[in-house]
Amino acid sequence: MLRAQQAAEKAIKAVLIHYGMIFPFSHDLAQLLTILEDEHPPIPKSVLQAARLTRFAISARYPSFSEPVTETEYETVLSIADRVLQWAEKIVEND
Repeated sequence: MLRAQQAAEKAIKAVLIHYGMIFPFSHDLAQLLTILEDEHPPIPKSVLQAARLTRFAISARYPSFSEPVTETEYETVLSIADRVLQWAEKIVEND
């Protein structure tokens, strides 16, 4: 789960870098997306769902604070991360 969060985080940061934007050292995907959205809207709703992945950055560091992940949630997380990667790739490659 952490790797899905990290992949989405790196993809979002790649888009921020691509646009020459300054952003904080943060694992908070909602915060990063908000920074991006303020300057470069619209961001697809499917990509905005990446904010849900932030908790996995925390749970990997503090596992006692997290609930076990269901198979459905696992598949959802991977799907969200994949959509973020595809979105970022299109932006970075096409601009």
